[in-house]
Amino acid sequence: MSENINENLRNNEIKLANEKIEKSEKAEINERIHKNERLEEFERYIIGKKIAIIGLGVSNIPLLDYFYTRKAKVTIFDKREKEVLDKEALQKIEQYHFELYTGENALSHLVGFSLIFRSPSCMPDTKEIVEEVERGAILTTEIEMLLKLCPATVIGITGTEGKTTTSSIIYSVVQSTGRRCYLGGNIGKPLFTEVENMTKDDIVVLELSSFQLIDMDVSPQISVVTNIYPDHLDVHKSYEEYREAKKNIFKYQDSNGILVLNYDNEFTREFAKEANGKVIFFSSKEKLENGYIYDNTDGVIKYCEDGLRRHIIKKQDIKLRGIHNYENICAVLAATSSIVDIEKQTKAIKEFNGVEHRLEFVRELNGVKWYNDSIGTSPASTIAGLKSFDENIILLAGGSDKGLDYSEVGRMIAEKVGTLILTGPTSSKIEEATKAHLNGKKIEFYYCSNIQEAVNLANEVARSGDVVLLSPASASFDLYKNFADRGNKFKDAVKQL
Repeated sequence: MSENINENLRNNEIKLANEKIEKSEKAEINERIHKNERLEEFERYIIGKKIAIIGLGVSNIPLLDYFYTRKAKVTIFDKREKEVLDKEALQKIEQYHFELYTGENALSHLVGFSLIFRSPSCMPDTKEIVEEVERGAILTTEIEMLLKLCPATVIGITGTEGKTTTSSIIYSVVQSTGRRCYLGGNIGKPLFTEVENMTKDDIVVLELSSFQLIDMDVSPQISVVTNIYPDHLDVHKSYEEYREAKKNIFKYQDSNGILVLNYDNEFTREFAKEANGKVIFFSSKEKLENGYIYDNTDGVIKYCEDGLRRHIIKKQDIKLRGIHNYENICAVLAATSSIVDIEKQTKAIKEFNGVEHRLEFVRELNGVKWYNDSIGTSPASTIAGLKSFDENIILLAGGSDKGLDYSEVGRMIAEKVGTLILTGPTSSKIEEATKAHLNGKKIEFYYCSNIQEAVNLANEVARSGDVVLLSPASASFDLYKNFADRGNKFKDAVKQL
C-alpha cells in the first residue's frame, strides 16, 4: 500500500514539475513573441525594399549579412576608393550581388531608396542625403534602430571626455550581477544584429558620440552626460550644434527616464532644466545635498541624500588615477544605482583595471614610467591626463586638427610639463599656446615626424622618476587609422626600447 502511495506521490511530483516546465517554456515563448513584435514588423517591412548603406565602416559591415538574409535590395556607398575598403566586406558584396559605389561622387547615385543607414562619419545634412529624404526615404543608423527595436534596458553614455571609461566601468558593474549585458556604440561591437537575442531582462550599454546622436529621435532609458567641451568643430557647424546633438541622449526620455549629469560643467548642469525624468547629479567640486560626490578633502566618493553623506569608496581602493576618473565613477554609481546593489557596484569598481589607450600604464624602464593616453584627442582630455600626475612629465602631443582652441591645455602644459615633444599639424598651435603661459618657466620643445621618433627622443631625455605621457590633444588621422592605431604604435615603440 505504502509503495503505491509513494509511487503516486512521485508521479504527481513529476507531473507538477513537467507542468511547471511547460508553463515556463510557454511564458518564455510568449515573452519572446512579445518582445520581437517591433523587430518582426521591421523585418517584414524591409523585404524587397531598396536600402542604402552609407559608409562601409565597423558599424555597418554586419548589416550586409542581416539584410541579405532578409531579402532586402542593398546598395553600398563609400567615399573612399574600393582598394582601401574591407576585403571581407567586398567579398560579401560580390557574393550577395549588392551594388557598390565608391569615391568622392558615390552619393550621386543615391536615388530611389526606401531606407538609408548612414555611418556616424556621414553627417545627416549631406546634400545628397537631404535630397533623398525629401523624396521620401527614411534616414536612420544602426544605433538608432537598435534603440527602437531592442526590448532591453539601455544605458547610454555621452560627453566630450570620459565616456569610454564610464561605459566600460558600467559594463563591468552590470556584468558582476550575472545579468546578460551588451556593450556597443563607439566601443565594443555593433549590436543591431543582436537584437533578436535580447530580452527585457538584459542590459545594453552604449557609448554614443555627437555624430550618432545628432539626428536621433529616441533616447536610452538611463542616460549619462559626463561633460561638454568644444570638440569636433571641424565637422559640426558650431559649438551650439555639437551641444544640441548631445541633448538627444535624454530629449526623448519619458517620466521614468533617469538622467545623470555633471554638476560641475555649466552645460550639463543646465541640461537638467530640459529633463523629462529623474535627474541625478555628480560632482567633484560641490558638496551636493543629493547625488554622488568625490570629496577631495578626504579622498572618498560619497552618496548624498538630503544632506546626509554615505561613504562608498576610498580613492586608494581604486586602480584608476585622477579626479576625472573619480568623477567617472560617480557617474557609474548613479547610472547603475537602480539595477545593481551597492556591494556589487563597489566590488566591480575596485577590480576595474582601466581602459586601453586611456592613461594606460605601458611599462617602467630605468625608473621612467610610460603611459598611453592616445584616446586624449581633445585639449580637455589631455588636461585631465596631465592632472593625474605629480611627477615631471615628458609629453608627446600633436596630431590632426579639429579646429579646437589650445589655450587652456597650453596653460596646463606650461604648469605640469618639463619637455614637450610635438608631432603633426597641431604642433605649432600647441607650442604657441604653451609659450603664451610660460611666464619665465623653461620647457624643452622638440619636433618629430612620427610616434617612433618621439618615443626614441623621449627615452634619450627622460630621467629616473619622470613620466612619459602620450596624450596628443588632437585627432590621429594625419598619420594613423584612429587613436587605437596610434596608441598601439606608441606601445610597440616603448616595448622595443
